[in-house]
Amino acid sequence: MKFRVERDVLAEAVSWTARSLPLRPPVAVLAGMLIAADDNGLTLSGFDYETSALAEISADVAVEGRVLVSGRLLAEICKSLPNKPVDFALDGSRVQVACGSSRFNLLTLPVEDYPSLPEMPTRAGTVAADLLAQAAAQVALAAGRDDTLPILTGIRIEIEGETVTLAATDRYRLAVREFGWKPEHPGVSLAALVPAKTLSESTRAMSGDVEFALSTTGAGSGLLGLAANGRRTTSRLLEGEFPKYRSLLPTEYSSVAGLPTATLIEAVRRVSLVAERNTPVRLSFNPGELVLEAGSGEEASASEALEAQLDGDAITIAFNPSYLLDGLNALGTAHARLAFTTPNKPAVITGSAGQDQAGAPEYRHLLMPVRLSG
Repeated sequence: MKFRVERDVLAEAVSWTARSLPLRPPVAVLAGMLIAADDNGLTLSGFDYETSALAEISADVAVEGRVLVSGRLLAEICKSLPNKPVDFALDGSRVQVACGSSRFNLLTLPVEDYPSLPEMPTRAGTVAADLLAQAAAQVALAAGRDDTLPILTGIRIEIEGETVTLAATDRYRLAVREFGWKPEHPGVSLAALVPAKTLSESTRAMSGDVEFALSTTGAGSGLLGLAANGRRTTSRLLEGEFPKYRSLLPTEYSSVAGLPTATLIEAVRRVSLVAERNTPVRLSFNPGELVLEAGSGEEASASEALEAQLDGDAITIAFNPSYLLDGLNALGTAHARLAFTTPNKPAVITGSAGQDQAGAPEYRHLLMPVRLSG
């Protein structure tokens, strides 16, 4: 095998493919990245029996062939190479990588032991890549990180006709995003639970229209597939019943406050500098004003007052500052809207822009408050 490829093209494809490789592979070959060269260019692939990634790129192929090398090592090497064409050549049990004056020799892994990647499931529809990436990122931040509760590490995907809903929760917060797409069949109705990390990371480097494929029954059941512009990824679905999150979203509020998103974010960041670990930031809303406070007594403390619109009753409520900032940063709108029922019940954060024709927000971030003493 022998080929030449542009450094930036190779580095991007290798980095994207390597994200699916396991940190501690149960079998040595699963740490490898399979490189196949033919007349059509290069195909790079990785697989850990749960998630697969495949990238196709152009290259000048002199000799066709296949080789398996350490994927993460190759990714690190590609990032450090100078901006010059990269030459690959297989020499026995080693691969020679040359770029400018840099030279590397990589050991190969047994390519015959590498498992075949799963086939893409049946296409369900298409969605704009930037829209899917934004929605996945907004929702994934609320997914759990505890692998002992795998259901909470996923993103719930619900498809009804031309509307897709993504939802994730770690029990302290809930993020929900709705958006439109182009289904293959107008009356399609599907639901699945996908690993949040896989969905958010795989959509970042995609562009154009993403082919969205999902199989929940029959042959190849339990598989999500995404494909766009030479990138393809599949993921096994998570099993289990996701919490009935819609019942958690309030339908009526006693208070609704609005203020510029960037102003509120900066104020929360400043005030939370004095907040010790697990110490909340208190928000006191009164007509025309919001006062943020953190710390008290003999500890360091901070406060800041902002102009704010308030419709309804005055309220004092407290939040974990990191969770609050996550929700505000995910809005992507100039103004934030915070809706409350009582100080001890969840608040809902939405953007004042990005409303659909019915007036419902596209993105909702429900946040559990911290109970204040006294």
